[in-house]
Amino acid sequence: MTSLALEQETPPLCPEESGAVRVGNSRVLLELVIWAFQDGATPEVIVEQYPTLNLADVYSTVGYYLRHQEAVNAYLASRDQQAKAIREKLAKIQPDSSQIRARLLARQNAQS
Repeated sequence: MTSLALEQETPPLCPEESGAVRVGNSRVLLELVIWAFQDGATPEVIVEQYPTLNLADVYSTVGYYLRHQEAVNAYLASRDQQAKAIREKLAKIQPDSSQIRARLLARQNAQS
């Protein structure tokens, strides 16, 4: 009878200096995999959506999420706050595109 070698595996999550966490050897963010899973996608569907992912990595990532929901949800909330801060910063720098569009339309109408 062959015995099964049980090993402790670390999740295939790669943190970056920016605070982002990538899955496996891909550029796919942890939050994209978790959001897809929360929306009801199976690991197989997630791999179809993100072909650079490995099916085993997605299963491992989902398993990690299910065992550490509080920590992963805190990470997701932190990333949402970072994204909101960036959007607010960009909104201050970039002009309102509706005003630019209105000026261009007014100029076009004046030339007609």
